[in-house]
Amino acid sequence: MATHLSAIKRAKQAEKKRLRNLHIKTTVKSSIKRVKMAIERKDVEGAQKALIKAIPLIQRAQSKGVFHKNTSARKISRLNREVNALKTQSA
Repeated sequence: MATHLSAIKRAKQAEKKRLRNLHIKTTVKSSIKRVKMAIERKDVEGAQKALIKAIPLIQRAQSKGVFHKNTSARKISRLNREVNALKTQSA
């Protein structure tokens, strides 16, 4: 455990940040899971609605520094591709 006051403060800050990042990550993962479940059910409208809700969460996680810019872009791109493929299958 840290003994200097500054090290103690840093440890507290790191723990707060870790918990915040964990919450953001789990929220994003849940939203992605909702999109994928809608895709598995072949529910085009549900997948689109879930995607519209998931994209801002992923972008917010990037702006908070939880995800790297390319990671968030990759996640959004893959979800878009899967939803678009579902649209063309149903049409």
